[in-house]
Amino acid sequence: MTGDSSRVRTAPRAGSRNGRDAARSAAEDRGHAELARGRRQLFDGPVGDARETLLLAASLLAADAPETAEAAHLGAADAAWASGDVVACLAVLDGTDVSGPGEGRAAAGFFADEGGVSSTGRADAAAMGPVGPPPPGVTSLTLPPAEGGQPEQSAPGPRPGGWVRDPFLRDYRDGMSALLARRPGHAAGPLRRVLDRARRDDRPERLLRAAAAALLLGDVHAARTAGARALAAARTTESAALEARALEYLAYGELRAGRHAQARAHAEEGVRAALVAGHRNTAASHHAMLALAASIEGDTAAVARYASAALATARRHGLAQAATLAEWATARADLARGRPLDAADRLGPLVGGPQRGHFAVWMLAVPCFVEAAVLAGQPEDTRGVVDDLARWASFGADPHAPAQHARCRALLAADDREADDLFLRALALHDESGGDFERARTALLYGRWLRRRRRLREARGRLGAALVGFDRCGAGAWADQTRGELRANGAASGKEPAAGLSGLTPQQLRIARHVAEGATNREVAQRLAVSTRTVDYHLRNVFAALGVRSRIELARMVDQEQR
Repeated sequence: MTGDSSRVRTAPRAGSRNGRDAARSAAEDRGHAELARGRRQLFDGPVGDARETLLLAASLLAADAPETAEAAHLGAADAAWASGDVVACLAVLDGTDVSGPGEGRAAAGFFADEGGVSSTGRADAAAMGPVGPPPPGVTSLTLPPAEGGQPEQSAPGPRPGGWVRDPFLRDYRDGMSALLARRPGHAAGPLRRVLDRARRDDRPERLLRAAAAALLLGDVHAARTAGARALAAARTTESAALEARALEYLAYGELRAGRHAQARAHAEEGVRAALVAGHRNTAASHHAMLALAASIEGDTAAVARYASAALATARRHGLAQAATLAEWATARADLARGRPLDAADRLGPLVGGPQRGHFAVWMLAVPCFVEAAVLAGQPEDTRGVVDDLARWASFGADPHAPAQHARCRALLAADDREADDLFLRALALHDESGGDFERARTALLYGRWLRRRRRLREARGRLGAALVGFDRCGAGAWADQTRGELRANGAASGKEPAAGLSGLTPQQLRIARHVAEGATNREVAQRLAVSTRTVDYHLRNVFAALGVRSRIELARMVDQEQR
C-alpha cells in the first residue's frame, strides 16, 4: 500500500524566504533556552560553564534578537570576571572570544604592557582595573534582561567589540575594556557617561551597572547612591534576586567607605534575599563580605564561619573573587589577633604567588601582607608588591591606597628619618581620605615603631589616637592590641586615668590651646594651615585623651594646667 502523495509535506528550500525564517526561528528559540540556562549557571552554578553557555546564546540570538544577544554577551563577561579570567573577560568584551573556556588565562598568569597583553603571556594584575570594581562575587557585573524598544542609533566602534549597539551598554563595555587593557585614560569618559545616563534611568539592572562603574572610578558616594536606587526599584518589583544583588553593591560600597557595621547589615539582608532567590553564588559573595566586616571587629569565630560558607560555594563554582575576599578576611583576622606569621603565610600566595588571587581584589590585601611580613620578620618577601601598590595608588580609584602605600614604605624603610616622614605622610593622607579603621592601623604601627625607639611620649600620643579610632569603629581585637602596646609603653590604656595635657602630641596641644581660647574649628584650621577635617579629628582625640566632653571642660582644664 502506498500513501497519498498529496499529503506529504516537504521542507522548504534553505534558500527560500520561508526556509530562512524557519531556520532563524529555531536558532532564536535555542538561543533563548541557552540564555536562560546560562543565567541559572551564572548565579547558581559553575561560572566557567555559564560563560560558554552565554556566548553560545549570544551567537544564536545575534541575528534576530540583538538586544538580547547583548545581554548574553555581557553575562559571559560577568562570568569571566567572577572566575578571575581577565583575558577571557577582555576578549568577551571586545567580541573576540566566541567559545571555549579560558585555559591558564587567569590574571596571575599573564602580564600586560601599556598597549595590551604582551607576547610573554603574563599580565600586570595591579593595573587590570580598580580594586573592588564591581562588588565581590559573581554579581560584579549584573546581567540585565533583554530590554524592549528600539536602541538608540549610533555607529558601532571600529574594533571587534562593535556588537554593542545600545549606547549605555557600549559605554560600560568600553570603560571596562579600557581598564582591563591598562588604558585608564580611555576608561574615565565612558564610565562617567554610564553614570550620567543612569541618573535618568530607573531600571535596576542599569543602576547596578552604574554602581559598578562608580566603583571602578573610585566614586564610592555615587556607587552607594546607585545601589540604593537599585534596591528601592528591586523592592518595588518584589524581586529577591535583584534585591540581593543591589544589597551586594551597597555592602561593598559601605566597606569601601570604611563603614563596616552598615556593610554587615546589608550583607546579612543580602544572604537572606540570595537564598530566597536560589542564587548561591550571590550568597557566597555576601558571606565573604560578612567575613571582611568580622575581621575588622576581630571576631575570629565569625570570620571562620562566614569565610567557610563563602569558600564552600566559591571553590565548587569557580568564584575566584569571593574566594580571594574570604581568604583575605581570614588573614586580617590573624593580624588582629597578633598572628602575623599565619597572616603572611595565607596572604603570600594571594598577592605574589603563581596562583595569585582575583585580579580585582588582590591589591586590597597587599597592605595587610606587607604589615604581616614585616611583623613576622620577613620583609624581603614583600619585594615587588609595594611597587604594584604604588601603581595602584596612582590610579586614583581607591581613596585609601595612597596612605596605605606610604605606611607600607614606612614599615620597610631602613632609615629612621625616612620612616618617620613616611608615617607622618600616611597619617596626613588618612586625614584627607577619612576612615577611622585604616588611620587607626597606621597610628598603631607608628606608635609601636616609636616605642621601640624609646620615643615614649610620642608613642603614647599615637597609640592613644589609635585606641580612639579602633573603639569608635568597634574593632575590639585591634583595640586590645593597642592597649597592650600602651601598657608596654607605661601609659594609660584608655580605661585608666588620663595623663592630662602632657599626654597630648604637639599638634593636639596646639589645637587644644586654640580651642580653649574660644577659636572655632575653622579658625584653628586657618591658624595652623591645616584642613578643618584635620582639626575635627585631632579635637576628638584630645577629648578622648583628656576625658572631657565639651569645649568648656577643655578650656577649664587648659586654664588649670597653665596656672
